[in-house]
Amino acid sequence: MIDLYKIEGTEHPNEGAHLNDPTFYPNFKIELFNFKSQLIKQFLNNDGKTYIHFGDGDYHFLKKNSCGSACPGKRALSKSYDTFDITPFTNGWLKSDYHCVECLEIGLPEKLNELYPNLKTIPTEYLYGLTCNKWFFKTFKGKIGLIGAKEKLDLIKELMTHEKYQEYLGLEKFNDYITIPQKYACDDLDNTINIVKKQLENADPETKVYLFGVGHVKSGLIHHLPKIKNAIYLDIGAGIDGIAGILDPLRPYAKAWTNYRLTDYNYSKLDLLQYNQYKDRNIVYL
Repeated sequence: MIDLYKIEGTEHPNEGAHLNDPTFYPNFKIELFNFKSQLIKQFLNNDGKTYIHFGDGDYHFLKKNSCGSACPGKRALSKSYDTFDITPFTNGWLKSDYHCVECLEIGLPEKLNELYPNLKTIPTEYLYGLTCNKWFFKTFKGKIGLIGAKEKLDLIKELMTHEKYQEYLGLEKFNDYITIPQKYACDDLDNTINIVKKQLENADPETKVYLFGVGHVKSGLIHHLPKIKNAIYLDIGAGIDGIAGILDPLRPYAKAWTNYRLTDYNYSKLDLLQYNQYKDRNIVYL
């Protein structure tokens, strides 16, 4: 990978000849600088904004294709697509303030354009990279909350009781742990919105940035959240897995991330949809 596509403090798995082509995404570094500057400005202005990511699984879910994480019964949905109204999700995804897609992943921008033509986007790689190099933690320290599956956030709470892990992340705490059901959160969207709403209404008033990874329900959920609690909501996707110590090292910019593990924790209750444990060489046990 050429320097143009590198993000300081991270390592990429380096797959694809296009990552050595400076013409593939020539403004990558400039737009990364602008993205960071924009976030800092919005944070200082106390703006309420949402950044949502489009991935391959989202494509299949919004197209009602039974594939991978979008398969009914797998994670997001238990119902058949024949009986499921996808409209609040297809419309909801578009209602977020900013739309992100993996611009260095060949084919994904085209899939997004198929569903939402000519949409202005931000590289999701920035969300991944700034999680893995801990820029979010450093920049918004003391103002960060998490939104994710209860089982993963419970694990993160346990990890954060260890000083060694606090030192690795560079922060002493996350202000809030806003949970959603680990499975089938899309089945009853209104119920999931209400679950999150009740928690946000009682959240720490100091929390100004929420990092979230909630699966496909995000499309119908996230645009509602700034109306409930004014904050910046960033879709870090698998970055939540990283904070929980179960990040697949083959994810973009994840190769140098260290997965911290608890020796006496029951990991079997976690839904590990994509984690190649046999490729993971960066594990520290607490």
